[in-house]
Parts: sequence; C-alpha cells; structure tokens
Amino acid sequence: MFSGQGSQHKGMGKDLFNSFKNEVVLASTILGYDLEELCLNDPRRELGKTQFTQPALYVVNALTFIQKKTSSPNNWFIGHSLGEYNALLAAGAFDFETGLRLVQKRGELMANAVTGSMAAVLGLNIDELKNKLNEGDYGSIDIANFNTPSQTVISGPKDVVDNLIKDFDNQGVFIIPLFVTSPFHSRYMKQAADDFSLFLEDFEFSTLKSPVISNVTGVPYENGQIPVLLSQQINNSVNWTDTIRYLMGQGVNDFEEVRSEILSKMVSEIRENCTPIIENEIA
Repeated sequence: MFSGQGSQHKGMGKDLFNSFKNEVVLASTILGYDLEELCLNDPRRELGKTQFTQPALYVVNALTFIQKKTSSPNNWFIGHSLGEYNALLAAGAFDFETGLRLVQKRGELMANAVTGSMAAVLGLNIDELKNKLNEGDYGSIDIANFNTPSQTVISGPKDVVDNLIKDFDNQGVFIIPLFVTSPFHSRYMKQAADDFSLFLEDFEFSTLKSPVISNVTGVPYENGQIPVLLSQQINNSVNWTDTIRYLMGQGVNDFEEVRSEILSKMVSEIRENCTPIIENEIA
C-alpha cells in the first residue's frame, strides 16, 4: 500500500537519497529543482504545496519500495490517490521516470485548479453523513474520500465547506479542515481531469505484472483502463473502504504499507467493521 498527499513531512527520504543518487539527480532534472533539498530542508516551505508534494511523495514512495525489494508475482498493489501511481509503478505499468512526469503534470493541474476546500468528517458513517448533507441543503458538497466506516472526506466550494464546518461544529460533529486550496476528487476538478486526459494521450502503458485496484472503481484495473481511470481519479471519489473490502473478499490477510502507517490504521478499522465484497456481488 502506498499513501498519498497528507503523508509528506520534512526530512522524508533522508535514509534513501544517498543510496539512490542517480534517481534523485534524474528526478531533480525533470522537476527543475533540488528534490533532496525540498524533502530534507524545505527552505521555501513548498513541501506542503500540491505541485511539490505529489512528485516528492512519488519519488520517496518509489525509492522506499525499491529498497525493500519485497515485490513478488503474488502481490496486489494499492495506493491512496497519489499513491496509486506508486502502485502502478510497482506493478510494471511504467518506469520511474514516466511515473514522475505523470505525477508532475497531475500535481500542476490539481494545484492550479478551481479554488475550493476539503474537510475530514470523523465519527459518522456514510449514511449519517449523507443525511446531514441532505438536511442542511449541502448539495454542492461531494464525497472525496470514503476512507473508513467512520472517516469520510468532503470536498466543495470554500464558502460552502466553511459553512458546513461551522454547522457541524455546532452539532458536535467532529470535522477537520484540510490544508488544500482546491476541491480534490470532486465534480469541480472536471477541467483538470480533462486536461490530464489529453496529456496522457502521449504515453503508452505496459500490461500489469500484478493486479492494482483502482481508486475510482474499487476493483482491479483491466487492460487499457489506465489512462481513463487515472484521469477520472482526479474528479471522482477515492473508494478506499471498498478497495479493502474487495481484497478481503479475495482472501487477502496481509497488508503492508510502504513508508507510512496512515493507511494501515484505516485498514484495521475497515477489517474490524466491514464485510468482504464477494466478486460475484459486484454490479
């Protein structure tokens, strides 16, 4: 499992960069700035900005995975949002450089997208959350991340999200604003998704050597789906809960997270509280 935006921190990669000098130089050349300096020292406080965060995480995730050398033909690979690019890299969809160029463009498009906001809602199941959104006439809010049965991320226009935060605070609902400037994984990212789709036309993708589950569908990629689903991922929900439920239905019991522990905590909650998805039940 590979985590995405939100798992970055100053100092990440410090145990990797000396062992992967060629890859770090290549990455810095492609990106046009010193990646190691960004990750270790963040002198201009750019690591938290989407256009810098995403390439940095992609590189550190990739190098961590290469160092671990745990790949086998029996692996499934999954990633949360940006992390899905590392999952596809690990499964052989493209090489390190190609993945970085994809992530660089994705980060730029998402950073320059329409302004908006996001927030994490804790303690409500999805039905309770949807009921509250309907009761409050919050039709302009989208569900961005179905993370766990009790953790959901919402996305939408900044003024509406700000009102929702105040409303939920008054109701005693635990809601945390996220430090982003665009409404990721929502209908408002459609233009960024369309622009990325055009960008992807210049790339070819290899047949996957191991299965990767799509954030968009919650089931494994099929042949030819990579460019379609990677563009759709930008303006569609991250179906993380159903991803784990699908793997549970496939008899997967061992979940190993690369570099972080964020996803592992989500997986524990999902496995404790959700039933598996049996493949023949999928519509």
